[in-house]
Formats: sequence, C-alpha cells, structure tokens
Amino acid sequence: MSAQKYESFPIDLNKFQQSVPFSFCPLINPHGRRLSLDPSKKTLSAEDKKILQANIQLLRDVLVLFTATGAARGVSGHTGGAYDTVPEVCILLAFLNQSPDKYVPIFFDEAGHRVATQYLLSALEGALPPAHLLNYRAANSKLPGHPELGLTPGVKFSSGRLGHMWPMVNGISLANRDKTVFMLGSDGSQQEGNDAEAARLAVAQNLNVKLFIDDNDVTIAGHPSEYLKGYTVKSTLEGHGLKVLEVPGEDIDALYGAIAEVVSTPGPAAVVAKRLMAPGIDDIEGSTHGHDVIPIKAAMAYLKKRGYEASVYETILTGLKPEPNPYTFLGATKETGACRVEFGNAVNNVLAPMDPEERKKKVMVIDSDLEGSTGLKGIHQKFPEVFIPSGIMERGNLSAAAGFGFDHDKFGVFSTFSAFLEMVISEITMARLNHCNLLCHFSHSGVDEMADNTCHFGINSFYGDNGLEDVHSDLYFPADAAQMHAIVERVFFERGIRFIFSTRSKVPWILKEDGVTKYFSKEAGYVFTPKKDEVILEGTKGYIVTFGEMLYRSYDAALKLRKEGIDVGLINKPTLNSADEQVITKIGQSPFVLVVESLNRRTGLGSRFGTWLLERGLSPKYAYIGTSKEGSGGLWEQIPYQGLDSDSIIAKVKTLV
Repeated sequence: MSAQKYESFPIDLNKFQQSVPFSFCPLINPHGRRLSLDPSKKTLSAEDKKILQANIQLLRDVLVLFTATGAARGVSGHTGGAYDTVPEVCILLAFLNQSPDKYVPIFFDEAGHRVATQYLLSALEGALPPAHLLNYRAANSKLPGHPELGLTPGVKFSSGRLGHMWPMVNGISLANRDKTVFMLGSDGSQQEGNDAEAARLAVAQNLNVKLFIDDNDVTIAGHPSEYLKGYTVKSTLEGHGLKVLEVPGEDIDALYGAIAEVVSTPGPAAVVAKRLMAPGIDDIEGSTHGHDVIPIKAAMAYLKKRGYEASVYETILTGLKPEPNPYTFLGATKETGACRVEFGNAVNNVLAPMDPEERKKKVMVIDSDLEGSTGLKGIHQKFPEVFIPSGIMERGNLSAAAGFGFDHDKFGVFSTFSAFLEMVISEITMARLNHCNLLCHFSHSGVDEMADNTCHFGINSFYGDNGLEDVHSDLYFPADAAQMHAIVERVFFERGIRFIFSTRSKVPWILKEDGVTKYFSKEAGYVFTPKKDEVILEGTKGYIVTFGEMLYRSYDAALKLRKEGIDVGLINKPTLNSADEQVITKIGQSPFVLVVESLNRRTGLGSRFGTWLLERGLSPKYAYIGTSKEGSGGLWEQIPYQGLDSDSIIAKVKTLV
C-alpha cells in the first residue's frame, strides 16, 4: 500500500524525556528534562533510572505500533530486533546529551533490518513527522525495509547486508581518532566473516569502536545455540582481543553499568546483552517469529496490556489492508506459485528415488539461515540426512558445499538470496578452478515484491558468470514453478557449477496460446534443454527476449500488441549466459530485438545481447530495459517504478516499430 497522510501519531512522543542532541527538534519535548548521563559514573540514580525506564518503555510501545502497520499492509518487516535494542539506544542518547563532542553522533547498525530504530531516531530528531512512521515499508513512503542514505530524511547511513557495517565503522573511527564510534550489533551478524576481520583491525589499531550486541539467540531459521554449537559472541570477540562485558540486557542497572564501562575504556570494546527476543511481547517472546514483523493481534494485545485505549491502535491496524496488484495478465494463470519454494520440492523429487544412505553419501545441502525463504526447508523436513543447518556465513558455506562436491561423484547444494551472490564471487571462482560439483540456488532475484529495497535487490546475477570461456557455468532462470521443476530435474546431477535463480514474488504459470495448457508442464510434453532458447510466439515485426518473472509480463505485452496489429514475437531465455545460435540468427534478422529483464541494466542480459548480435553480423534495431534506479519500497510497486510493467514494455516496443 502506498504512503498515506496521517495527521498525528497516536502515542505522544513528547513524553520522551531527552532530546536527540545532534539536531535538536523543538517538536519533541521542548520543555521537558534532557536526560544527561556521565559514563564515568557507573551507577544510575533512582531518578535517572526512573526516567530511563520510562523512555525505554515509550519507545518500545511506539515501535510495536508503527512496525505492526507493516503486517497490516502486507509488506512484512522486523519488530523484535529494534525493540530489543531500545535500552542501549536510550542510554547512548543520554551519553550524547552529556558530552556530544566526544562521539560520532550516529548509531550505526550492522543489522539493517532493525531500520525501525533509525526511523524512530529520525522522528525524535525532527527530520520525520512522527505520524509518517505509520507508513512503515509502504511503497513510495521513503521508509523501506533497510536504511538508505539519501532516501529517508534523518537516516545517516545505509545498511542491510550483514557483516558489512563493522569494517566501515572501523574506517570512520580511523577518520575520527578523537571520538568514540558506536555500533549496534547482533549475534546473527557477528557470524559473518567480515566481522572477524574487522575485530582484528580494531584491536590492532586500538580503535575507539564500541559495540552493543543484542544476543537474543534468534535468527531467521532458528537458534544459533542449536544450529551453530560452539559459537558464542563473547568468546569469539574475546578471542580477537576485545574487552567484552556480557550482561542480562533487561537488567537496566547491569546494562547501564556495562555500557558506561566500555564507553569509558579506551580502545575497542563490546557489551553483549543477553535477552530473549522481543521481551514482554506475548506470543513472540523468545521465538523466531520475533525476528519478523509483529502480527496485528499480538501488537494489539501488547498495547492493550500496556494500558492504551483501543482508539490508539485499533482503527489504524484494522483499517490498513494490503493493496492488491491491479494488473491482470494475458497468457498466464490467475493462480500463482512460488518458484523459490518449488526449488526445494524439485530437489526432493530428485532425491526421493535414492535410499537414505545413498542420498547422504552423494548429496549435501547447506543452509545459511534462510531455509524458509529459499526453499531448503522442504528438503530439511523430508530428507534431514542430507541437510546441514548453518549460520549466516555465506562465503564459508558456499565453499563447504563446493568442497563436498570436490569428489567427482558427490554434489553440494548451496542457497541464499541473489543479492548475496555479490559476496561470494571469489569463492565461486575457487570452486570452479577446483572442478567442484556445486548447485547454487539464488532466490529473491530481481526487484519484484522487494520491500527490503535496494540493498536486497538481486540484480547482478551475471557476476556468477565470471569464468573463462573454456569453462562454462550455466545460469538458469525458470519462468514459473513448472519450469523450475524441469530445470532442477535436468541439471541436478550435471557436473561443475550451476546457478538457478528465482524471485521472492510468486508467479503465474505460463499458458500456451490455447489459454488452457501450462506451457512448461510435463502434461504438455515440455522437456527442458540447457542452452536452448524457447520461441513462445513467432513474430514478423520483431522479438522480445526475456526470462524469469518478466516472461509473463512480456507475454501479456506481446499479446496486447498483437491485438493492436503489431505482430511481436516472444523468446524465453531460461539459460541466461549462452547464445542459442539458431534462435539468435532468427530474431537478429527481424526488424527489432528488445531484451526485457529485472536484472541490473548495466550488468544483465541486455548489456551483452547486443554484442552477441553484432558479433554475428546481425543488426536489428536493439534496445533493452532493466532495473536502473534505487527502489520505491513496497511490493508489486517496484516493477512499474522501474518501468518494467506491461504498459512500459508496450511503450518501448512502439518506439522500435
């Protein structure tokens, strides 16, 4: 749902008893007391403790209400992490009030999904009207799922890919040797290898970097204490040489004392706050559900328990509804399927005929804390003997899967989000040079339904095609769930590296011209052939070349153009990085070729397809469209925002005929 105009925020932020010092806002508590705390004093007075606790509770209530609007409008979100770290934020704000010149006045956060913290700080600072918080994650609200510098007023950094913030914070500390730099951390993000490198540099250079790590033992797929035995945040950081204090995060006296101690101590240091995820919120406390957006019922129950009248929250949360996609499509079914989920089901079909010992000996599937999002959960449930639950360690996990496939007759499977393909390029190269058998599934490709926005766009898939020409690694992008099954079943036991991509969004099944038969179904006799392009429609005026979730949109556009008398052809290209000589010659002799994709316009298929045409002496009119700008937030709204909807495709074709 797009952003709405709200007159006021129903919880009074003027009750917050400290002003953010680095950009004083006259709208927030202009006459109230500014809580100012001196970290050299390691205990709180009774009065300061009372004020601090009131501030913490107020901000937690506000967070619950406005993040719950994400659940109400169907754009998801994250409540628990931001809710957890409110005590640390309130204490650090009070330190800033006391000595603002001693600190870099930014609360860097390595867990960008906790963006609600940054939006709340922006509202306290006066950069955002508090009422606008109720548009959390709405399309075009400038409140996307991760902080983006330059997009949201008051947001002072970009974050969202775990393990990337601490190394940058080290650089900020090197540039501000006379100041202390704060970073909010998480037990999940600390699993990333980047953080180990950052820890070594911080210690070696004695950087005045202070980490405040929420150790709630919850990540997306489960509990680190269960799936990553032997890993603890405290021992890991101490092993690198940091001063580390571990305290119960909900004990305000212990937490304050620890934060005051590390802030007062020169050099790198960390407070590890042990707490249940989302403490005090019934139904989600301590559970993996706390990582996600709070359900509407849980939010209303929490606010009622906190003593708020129903008028504060009920009308807002029950009045918001998901905004349906208004587009309808010719050439595709009304029902949709999730290709990312079907990847796991397709793998299960391959594994099912094997006996358990053979499966365990021949196949290994490793997860990077995203099994529910990338389709691996189904494999975990049905064939646990092949499954390795692992942490947020994409580089190491990909290499482990490749190492399993180092044996000529063994096959490793790795999966994560497509955005994170950019993190594992070197590991892919080494897997290729070692002739490993590795199947990679990268879900959440493109931009469709990506409320997480730009940092999570999976648009540089061709980075995986980084080998030399004498070794080929195919990139496959199925157009619907039926084609996902056909591709997986065809290539699973091929040797070498193979990449399969899918979207976060569900997609319809492609239909044949009869409007009934599913094009890629076994019932229709479909058989997938690697490196072979597929002619969906013949055309005399030119051809659209596309793949993945853009096929059904391009099909719709082509059918509408044909109704207007423009005889446009359509090519599906499920193998992205190979030129099908027969098809490229055919379409290269037509009047135009238009490549339509949701990948990065600078690095995607369109950036190379024109070269392929010229190399073969083919010179139709040529154009390509793809993702070209930072996101709009929201779900289906991302596609028209990038100019990739059916109407935009039609308009582009008309410039070529």
